[in-house]
Amino acid sequence: MSTDQELPESQVNSENESVVDTSHTELVEHELTLEELHQALADAEQKAQDNWDKAVRAQAEMENLKRRTQKDLEDAHKFALTGFAKELLSVLDSLVLGLQAATGESEDVKKFREGSELTIKQFETVFAKFKIETIDPIGQPFNAEQHQAMAMQVVEGAEPNSVVNVFQKGYMLNGRLLRPAMVLVAKAAEQQPTTNPHVDEQA
Repeated sequence: MSTDQELPESQVNSENESVVDTSHTELVEHELTLEELHQALADAEQKAQDNWDKAVRAQAEMENLKRRTQKDLEDAHKFALTGFAKELLSVLDSLVLGLQAATGESEDVKKFREGSELTIKQFETVFAKFKIETIDPIGQPFNAEQHQAMAMQVVEGAEPNSVVNVFQKGYMLNGRLLRPAMVLVAKAAEQQPTTNPHVDEQA
């Protein structure tokens, strides 16, 4: 008589099914865990990319701010004299007008003219030192950015739209307009209407 006890067939089948079910469940759980890891990795990579983009934008904004600040400082140095230079122009204008009005050949007038001319030259020297440039566009094409047209008239021999007289010189400070030149601009002569000789006269 055998000592091994045979299990009923139904019990063996039940145990086998249990083993299969457990293995399948573990496999599914393993697969879900891998999917979760892949998703977590993708999320981490996306966050890292977002943070990198933010860091790049922040760096670019800092560089732009630095450049703007530097430009503002440079402009402040370049154009700090704007108000003062405009006041000096008024003084120079008065000297020029006084010189133009000083006519005659007396010794006093000559001395006044010499003194005024010397002072004007000193002004020009100081202006050149501080990058103040004169706009004296006689004979040049009219430039609306630097010239102010006081009048237009037909001038024989002058190119239309050219400056034929400067009432008051203009000035630039480091390339920026301080005051436009006040000018007279030539215009084209008006065309005279012509009659057609071939038109028959009506009786």
